[in-house]
Amino acid sequence: MKIETTDKKKTFKPGVKVKDSWQYRVFKVINVIIMLIICAATLYPFLYLVAQSFSSEAAIIKGQVSIFPVDFNLTTYRSVLMKGDFLNYYKNTILYAVIGTFFSVFFSALLAYPLSKSTLRLNKFFTPFIIFTMYFGGGMIPNYILMTSLGLRNTTLSFILPGLIGTYYVLLMKSFFQSLPHELEEAGEIDGLSKYGVFFRIVLPISKPIIATMVLFYMAGYWSNWFNAFLYLEDRSKWPVAYYLRQIIIGASTSADPGAVSAESMQVAANIKSCSMVLMAVPIICVYPFIQKYFVQGMMLGGVKG
Repeated sequence: MKIETTDKKKTFKPGVKVKDSWQYRVFKVINVIIMLIICAATLYPFLYLVAQSFSSEAAIIKGQVSIFPVDFNLTTYRSVLMKGDFLNYYKNTILYAVIGTFFSVFFSALLAYPLSKSTLRLNKFFTPFIIFTMYFGGGMIPNYILMTSLGLRNTTLSFILPGLIGTYYVLLMKSFFQSLPHELEEAGEIDGLSKYGVFFRIVLPISKPIIATMVLFYMAGYWSNWFNAFLYLEDRSKWPVAYYLRQIIIGASTSADPGAVSAESMQVAANIKSCSMVLMAVPIICVYPFIQKYFVQGMMLGGVKG
């Protein structure tokens, strides 16, 4: 007895566009609206800061500034950039960020690579001790005493050494190195490379995603770090711009001469905070687009395997 069925398999012809269901179209619309709201909420503070830095002091006092400058002028930027102190702080910040980022990424990679090898003796012994430092530290006072006893106060090393290696970043690099194919390293050893040769000539060149990610993380940390300067740098000429900006915000230093009463000095006093913040944020914003693709790839590959 032959049983006929009315169900037939649906076949899709090439080039035929399948229409989305109305539920999915509603979901896409709601999703776009939510994303736009989040983007607007994220961008508004920075746009307001930029608009305020280009606006006049009178417009700021009257509350006329939103996301567009009012009475556009460059008086504040000229005054800030012409001051030797600010440019010196900016130079210090660039110096600390470049040197600190280079050595932080280098030493983090040197630590993460051997930990990624299961053949390393006492691997399971060292890893928990490294993770332990994520939750417990010596504290501010012991670190201050250590830096003082080593004679590193008022030096570049006192700003860089306390945050030289980040435990989380080491674990992220360790996971990335574990995801690399072992055949490449074995081929290098067959060709006569030592362990260091394999690391520097094979592993590092193919680890651009995770290295770019670490560069962004470390550089952003050094660029915005003011606490180490607060603890260890008494010499004002060695301050980073972040600490100088903090001093302005809390009123510890004045942005204009106390005896000046001109309209220009009043405007500088009102706008220098926003101007300094914009000048401080611009370099990181400019760097990010160039390493964004590596950043996303490095985070995905580094976070998959633990």
